Amino acid sequence: MGSLPDGHHHRSTTKVSHKPFKSRHSTKGVIKELTKGKIERHEKGSRKTPHQQVMSKIDRRNQAKQLRQVKHRENAKAASVFTGPSGAPRIVAVVPLCEDCDANAAIRKLNQSVDSDIEMPGEGPWKVRIDRFGQSILYIPLKRELIPAVNACRVADFVVFLLSPGQEAGEEGEQLIRAIESQGISNVLAMVQDLDSVHPAKKQPQIIGSLKSYITHFFPTLEKVHSLDSGRECANVIRSLCTTTPKGIVWREDRSWMFVEDVQWSETLNESHEHAGASLTGVVRGKGMKANRLIQVGDWGYFQIEKITDASLPTSKKRKAEEMTVDTEDAAIKILETPDEDQDDLDELAPYDETMHDVGEAPMSEAPSERKGVLLDDHHYYSDEDGSMPPQPKKLPKGTSTYQSAWFLGDMSDTYSSDDENHIDEEGDLSMEPPPLVQDEPMTTTQPEPTEATPSDYPQSEAFNDPSLLDEANELEAYRTSRKVSAAEDREYPDEIELHPNVLARERLSRYRGLRSLKTSPWDTTEDKPHEPQDYGRLLRIPDYRSARKHAANEALVGGIAPGRRVTIHLRNVPLSLRHQHQAPSSPYNPLTAFSLLRHEHKRTVINTTITLPSTSPSPIASKSPLLIQIGARRFLARPLFSELSNTPNNVHKYLRFLHPGQTAVASFIAPLTWSSSTPCLYFLLPPQPKDPPHHHQQPEGTPHPHPPSLSLPSPSPSPSPPSLLATGTLLPPSPARVLAKRIVLTGAPFRVHRKRVTVRYMFFHKADVEWFRALRLWTKRGRQGFVRESLGTHGYFKAVFDGPVGMQESVAVSLFKRVWPRGAVAWRGGEEDQGGEGVEAEEEVVMGDAAVA
Repeated sequence: MGSLPDGHHHRSTTKVSHKPFKSRHSTKGVIKELTKGKIERHEKGSRKTPHQQVMSKIDRRNQAKQLRQVKHRENAKAASVFTGPSGAPRIVAVVPLCEDCDANAAIRKLNQSVDSDIEMPGEGPWKVRIDRFGQSILYIPLKRELIPAVNACRVADFVVFLLSPGQEAGEEGEQLIRAIESQGISNVLAMVQDLDSVHPAKKQPQIIGSLKSYITHFFPTLEKVHSLDSGRECANVIRSLCTTTPKGIVWREDRSWMFVEDVQWSETLNESHEHAGASLTGVVRGKGMKANRLIQVGDWGYFQIEKITDASLPTSKKRKAEEMTVDTEDAAIKILETPDEDQDDLDELAPYDETMHDVGEAPMSEAPSERKGVLLDDHHYYSDEDGSMPPQPKKLPKGTSTYQSAWFLGDMSDTYSSDDENHIDEEGDLSMEPPPLVQDEPMTTTQPEPTEATPSDYPQSEAFNDPSLLDEANELEAYRTSRKVSAAEDREYPDEIELHPNVLARERLSRYRGLRSLKTSPWDTTEDKPHEPQDYGRLLRIPDYRSARKHAANEALVGGIAPGRRVTIHLRNVPLSLRHQHQAPSSPYNPLTAFSLLRHEHKRTVINTTITLPSTSPSPIASKSPLLIQIGARRFLARPLFSELSNTPNNVHKYLRFLHPGQTAVASFIAPLTWSSSTPCLYFLLPPQPKDPPHHHQQPEGTPHPHPPSLSLPSPSPSPSPPSLLATGTLLPPSPARVLAKRIVLTGAPFRVHRKRVTVRYMFFHKADVEWFRALRLWTKRGRQGFVRESLGTHGYFKAVFDGPVGMQESVAVSLFKRVWPRGAVAWRGGEEDQGGEGVEAEEEVVMGDAAVA
């Protein structure tokens, strides 16, 4: 018998521990708790050996050390252009945001904090040497002017915004901030001027906090608003300007650029006595400056480089004395680089070739006189009578598959009577399936005469008689008047147009076509060749944009004048008008910059950019409105076409007549190429120009004007009011093959309705128009789709069949599409009276009826 236990024992706890749930995918909270802020460098899911697990800590330390070394080398390389006595100056743009702010007084305060008493020039940049930090600062004092501020800030390493304790920045100051921020900005500082004038002094911290709250709305990383009245804070600002490495701007650092410190003009004229040479002096920044590439000088345009010479400043008295002993000026000039046979030319378009002329006038697949129907996708239906038409669909019972239908010879009319065929259930649906596609249903022009033995779909319309012209005109006027009243409140049909009864729709809409689907249907480009703008085939086309952009960017990494060197760039054939404009004593100061163009960036192509209109905009923008567009370092006067921002397989995009507030679209126009996908785009609204006196002679409504309104660019003459920032965007890859499809909608009213069968009027006014557009699919506001069965009479009435019941109050519509072409842009000269440049002409069209100029 076994031994008994010594005492009574209880189990330690009554809690039952279940097996924990093993999730295959951890939640975000669990992952965050496990990582504790650490970033996994290895591939997720990879298993480590025991040796790798032991060495993981050492590996992490080594990897962190390597990252620090790489970052240190990048910072040292970026700051190397500023080191040494002959280093490049740090460019600081001082922008006043309030009316009572003075940029020159702010610069004096900063100089006094480091005991610098350099006299300020009358107007222009102000260079100061800070011996305490061994750096040079180039101040650019600005005024509350949009274009000069944008020009200076795009080449500035630091931007200092001046605020006032007593005045608000207002709408003008906010527009300055948004324009500078949108084009790209480097390091930002904020300072308040005349803070000591605020009494009592205990309100000053409150004002500083309010100003910081305002400026951090635009720049959240800004930590402090400094006071110009405090010498200690001014010294701290100078220390930040001299020791901080500028972060730069992405699109600016991809090319060579410089801030022009001095401009010299040559007295030697060319053969035409309209151009002369010019010399620009400044410090090379960004990538290496090459003489073979073209250079964009402010708003002057782009020019070829004749040579690049050294313009280094003397660093000691001994060197200055040696330079003064030189007898001739040519002996002291050192040529650094000259162009060779690889230099870019100034041709914007591809050379004209006879093959282009042949392609443009190539005969189309079918003569227009032989066609009997509108183009639907890539085929003209009802134009063939020799058997190439699609087969007649069979009438089969419901549920018959495609395989089973092959065993039925002919229609099932012998088996099923017409009464069974046209039977309608309680829900109003036919027992037989309607043809799925309009174009698969061939229609005959003539119909058999109705008899008493055959019931008709329209029992009350056996014989259709055309109404009188007077009665029909009165009814049409009453119908369109009621439509106008409702259209003022309802914008669901923005593309509707109305045809005049005396105009043939086939002739008026000869360039329009039908599409089954705007996103997937093929677009036959051969039909657009006769209407293609002149020289459109000579535009630059890039099959592989990503590879070509990478090749152009890599080419700029090698060679050229090293950044940080002060040089003089000699230009060829600069117009004398620019010289007169630059040397005019009444012209205000405008910072001059120079940007080197990459290869092919002077050639014209179709530029596509995104455009976002702020929701605070008071009104929409119409397509083809004159806008001042800035892309990187260049500005253009253009009338862009707006289209939907979509990615379709057929590269067809719907044209937008208006861009509404808060909407984002694509703006297309013809301009020189820019190799960058991250280049910001700014859209400025030009001030209104004086209008021409109105013409007293008016054409009757609905008839085309013999001389369409001029859609040319506005006169570039100077205006007292400057441009204002309207919208922002980003550059997209260029594509001349992008199809902008302009849609119009023709609507008609039901005249008689019998469930799914409708007699439609007021869409067309001639029988020939019904026969021409009969292949197109009809639709209604409630989503019903149908097709034309036959034409009635001679006044444009027709029978239509839909996939469901249609009410008398609905409108029957049909959609038509036409390709529109982007217009050419010209370079903006900053108010120069003689504006040059030629663009690719675009078609001009006046939409008849109530539609405006398209």
